Amino acid sequence: MSDWSLSSAEIEALRLSVRIATWSTVASLPLAALAAYVLARYHFWGKELLNGLLHMPLVLPPVVTGYLLLLLLGRRGLVGAWLEQTFGLVFAFRWTGAVVAAAVVAFPLMVRPIRLSLEAIDRRLESAANTLGANRWWTWFTVTLPLSLPGMVVGAILGFTRSLGEFGATITFVSNIPGETQTLSLAVHSALQVPGGEPGAMRLTVIIVLVTIVALVASEMLGRYVARRTQGYGA
Repeated sequence: MSDWSLSSAEIEALRLSVRIATWSTVASLPLAALAAYVLARYHFWGKELLNGLLHMPLVLPPVVTGYLLLLLLGRRGLVGAWLEQTFGLVFAFRWTGAVVAAAVVAFPLMVRPIRLSLEAIDRRLESAANTLGANRWWTWFTVTLPLSLPGMVVGAILGFTRSLGEFGATITFVSNIPGETQTLSLAVHSALQVPGGEPGAMRLTVIIVLVTIVALVASEMLGRYVARRTQGYGA
């Protein structure tokens, strides 16, 4: 096998990483949109505190985030024990727990661009829709949502990219289990722990860098494309 041929374990890590990043993005996007809407449109006591809590995963060490998740959602955690006893749901040391860890860490990166898109919307367009008889939900789906799509797209891609490269919170919360929780980042870590593992670490690093660059470029291009498509709508 040449130095640039992926082993079966590395291919499995790649598939698992894409799977976890996809589910993380799908699960986080609606919640990120809701949080962004609340922060952009409402003024209430404690708004700054809420904003700080939502963005805390950006500044907390990822290992601390993972430890907090373990305390909360572990099998003996405050919520995790109840979830297992009541619904049979277990997140710790499972790929679903890796989804939770990735979603929590990526969440702030999704909220920020969506909030900026919402704040940039001309509120008079929504008022006009209300004047014409549209209720709040119809106005959201026909006016607010289309005009905030650039932020939605950018947030989703940034969230996916961050989830793909997540390491600290994941290894702390769900460990590094091949075939179950070992993502690309964790596979790089494992490769560097064994003699002669540098070629494998280099292969996986190149994959991560390429995927990240493609995702960032795509977020920029898609954001501009959607903005052009919606510009005429808001004119």
